[in-house]
Amino acid sequence: GRGCSKRGRGSGEKGGKGLSGGHKHKWSYVLRYMPKHFGKHGFTRPPELKREINAINVGELDERLDEFLQQGIAKREEERIVIDIGKLGFERVLGGGHVTRPIEVVAKEFVGSAKRKLEEAGGKAIAGEGDGTS
Repeated sequence: GRGCSKRGRGSGEKGGKGLSGGHKHKWSYVLRYMPKHFGKHGFTRPPELKREINAINVGELDERLDEFLQQGIAKREEERIVIDIGKLGFERVLGGGHVTRPIEVVAKEFVGSAKRKLEEAGGKAIAGEGDGTS
């Protein structure tokens, strides 16, 4: 039981409410049931080091190619269409979607599947450039 009924009204008889005394007289309970409750865990990366990378899928590039040609962002060179995605504000090309025509894409980074899809369609992936100035 709880001992004297009058003394059980607050929480004095049982050593406090909840986890009070967790670092003192309830330490054995904490060690057994909540071993990671106290102390620091993990690492938080400083927010100023986090960098948002703007990316676009090859499928979306292929779908919007006519629109980019009209706007002058992309241009035709022989059988290929050349586009610098830096002009669109993108840095990385992802591999989502399908490529139906030969496209030469200039960008800072390419995912492996994006490079493969462009080359399978007869296009080219030019990495390391794509700053939007050309």
